[in-house]
Amino acid sequence: MKSETSQTLLTVRNLSKSFWNDGLEIAVLRDVNFEIKRGEVVTIVGPSGIGKSTLLNLVGTLDRPDAGTIEYEGQNPFDLPDAQIARFRNGRIGFVFQFHHLLPEFSALENVMIPAMIYNHDIKQAEELAREMLMRVGLAKRLSHRPAMLSGGERQRVAIARALVNNPLVVLADEPTGNLDAENSALLIDLILELNREYQRTFIIATHNQTIAEKSHRILQFAQGTLQ
Repeated sequence: MKSETSQTLLTVRNLSKSFWNDGLEIAVLRDVNFEIKRGEVVTIVGPSGIGKSTLLNLVGTLDRPDAGTIEYEGQNPFDLPDAQIARFRNGRIGFVFQFHHLLPEFSALENVMIPAMIYNHDIKQAEELAREMLMRVGLAKRLSHRPAMLSGGERQRVAIARALVNNPLVVLADEPTGNLDAENSALLIDLILELNREYQRTFIIATHNQTIAEKSHRILQFAQGTLQ
């Protein structure tokens, strides 16, 4: 499966990250280099504990690297003040996690509205954007349902709608099918690929799911903290 664009969206150069445990340095990522093109679906695969989630956290500006650079279309978000990094993250990066992280007291519609409201859309516009995305992911009849009233697959669809509501440059997904059964995993994979084709949205997915890896445009294989 090939991507339809050659424009570089994300450039990662010489990226390294370590953590400290009882005075011992644990190198998680070492000198990682890769590029992602606009409109690609790229999967990151490798054993558990190899650094896939750490890499997504760095690319998503949730954590800072010890060394190396991350650039989106030539801009390093870590060159920005902290408040501007947060705004960049909110508007330009969408997140989908293994656990949906929906707010239980809010409806599906309200959960998807929140990032749009934070990004300075007014309530009415945020509601319109959220409603549109939820309809697109097949949840038109679940707008008022709270997470406890939704199935696991439906919750992840809400999470995808929330990730896409601000029209981000990229969606970072960390084991998005990890908590789903085979049927719902297949439906979610198909949805991600549909959204990629329809919106030319870039997805970077850390996964153990062989099906989504095989259907992606490109696979980044991790071992011992670096790309193979």
